[in-house]
Amino acid sequence: MSYDNEAEFNQEEKVDVKLWKRLFGYAMRNRALFVRILVTMLIVAIIDAVYPILTRFAIDRFVRPGGDPDMHGIWLFFAIYVALVILQGFGTTRFIGRSGEMEMAISYAIRQEAYLKLQTLSFSFYDKTSAGYLMARMVSDVARLSDMIAWSITDFLWCGFYILFSFGAMFWFNWKLALIVMAVIPPLAVVSLYIQKKILRYQRIARKHNSRITSAFNEGIMGAMTTKTLVREEQNAAEFESITADMRKASVKASVLSATFFPLVVSLGAVGTALALVFGGAGVKATLGGTETFLGVITAGTLVSFINYASSLFDPIQQLAGIFADMQSAQASAERVLSLLDTESDVKDSKEAEEKYGTSMDPKRENWEPIEGDIVFDHVDFYYKESEPLLRDFNLHIHAGETIALVGETGAGKSTIVNLICRFYEPKNGRILVDGKDYRERSQLWLQSSLGYVLQQPHLFSGTIRDNIRFGRPDADEESVRRAAAMVHADSFIERQQKGYDTEVGEGGVRLSTGQKQLISFARVILANPQIFVLDEATSSIDTETEQLIQSAITEVLKDRTSIVVAHRLSTIRNADRILVIRDGAIVEEGNHETLLQKGGYYHDLYMHQYEDDAMQEALK
Repeated sequence: MSYDNEAEFNQEEKVDVKLWKRLFGYAMRNRALFVRILVTMLIVAIIDAVYPILTRFAIDRFVRPGGDPDMHGIWLFFAIYVALVILQGFGTTRFIGRSGEMEMAISYAIRQEAYLKLQTLSFSFYDKTSAGYLMARMVSDVARLSDMIAWSITDFLWCGFYILFSFGAMFWFNWKLALIVMAVIPPLAVVSLYIQKKILRYQRIARKHNSRITSAFNEGIMGAMTTKTLVREEQNAAEFESITADMRKASVKASVLSATFFPLVVSLGAVGTALALVFGGAGVKATLGGTETFLGVITAGTLVSFINYASSLFDPIQQLAGIFADMQSAQASAERVLSLLDTESDVKDSKEAEEKYGTSMDPKRENWEPIEGDIVFDHVDFYYKESEPLLRDFNLHIHAGETIALVGETGAGKSTIVNLICRFYEPKNGRILVDGKDYRERSQLWLQSSLGYVLQQPHLFSGTIRDNIRFGRPDADEESVRRAAAMVHADSFIERQQKGYDTEVGEGGVRLSTGQKQLISFARVILANPQIFVLDEATSSIDTETEQLIQSAITEVLKDRTSIVVAHRLSTIRNADRILVIRDGAIVEEGNHETLLQKGGYYHDLYMHQYEDDAMQEALK
């Protein structure tokens, strides 16, 4: 078994400035909130930087080393100090609240944009992109980015302002001693960046192995029966142990580096403090009557202030290093989210079509022509890979109101034809005409609003049975909902439910059987009243008796509507106007049920084979 996904972890070591500039742009969409955070952090940083200045003033004014204490003005000093503490507490409360507000605003903006993008992307995108991948991008990646961006802005503003004001105060006190204390900052920055980069590397490795562990758990649970029947328990356990050992090794290395980082920062900070004490202490001694040093006059208050600044400056520097490390760590998430937002749809309306018919989010329904359902494939070529063509010079005319059935072996091209009709994909060459016009001259929504598609595996949405039946027509009244359910004989099982039409179906309809879900999906399509029906193996999950009831209902519903039926169970298409036998992307037989049986070709053999199988199964009951 393989649990690796290298693409998720092959990240750039450097911070992509353009990428982060774009992401931080989401924060700037709410400029008023950003300005409030900036002002708040400016106030908090100034107060933090003012405390050592107040300490210097108190020592030199009230304590006066080498002289008599002078308490004059101490109550005013006390009042100012208390006022600053209260103001700082208020500012801290405000910036925490506003940063949380910024985080939610960023998350909201990105998710809204991503969800809108997902609504407008073509079917081909979903055909090749897993739901798990999209959920991870929309939930965990967006949450991580919004959290990091919002709080990084707050931390960066505070660190920047505090460092700026602290340096200013130190140079104002004594620029020579300030330069001596600052000598330790370059090696501190280098050490911080180096160790953070190492920690990041091992954290990435640990996350990579964590992903493997998650996959192993998933496969172990989903494939439990296969594991037991093939007696692979011991081998699976050994493989799992190897993966967890790799993760433990990387995690331990990251933890050791993290544990090493803080003492190093403290040690370098202590060196800065020691420099301040050694050189500043000599300056204080000279001030009190000793030999004068090159630093000039330094008071005891000035020395204490320098020590405070020297010991506190390393925290914001460490935080800044942490911000850049977090940006490196989150860069893969950022790239994945932005790649989703930048994804271009394979099927797009032309500008002329959008101007006339509108977009999926802003349709101009007043300009939509009514659809009759006449469909023509005009010399159509189609492929997913150019080297593997599925349709070559394919021609087909489906008349308005006609019911055609597509039969053939798996991979013959049935689903491809249906997907092209629905404009989930577009022809590579040739045209598809709807009511005499190339459907690319009109909007996708114009066509798809008149489509009723019933899949082999029905999907229901969270909510009640009633909500799901009128999913395509939210304004439908109760009588219309019940009539649609009755037409496909879904009313009998619905009324047996404790809450009837108000019964919750659960996520994806998990509280109902597959057959029940299929009946509800039939009722949903019938209520939407489309002009073109597509039934893709739609009765395969329903028992024979219910299928016969639905067939009679569908026959009535499909009158005067165009319908395309993809069927494996041939008994369901005997009443079709035309049956097309598809092989290798081409029509090899065509006619109604009786005509094709008389030909004695592929359809005849396939039908007789199914008939014998059904008869044998009936005899065994």
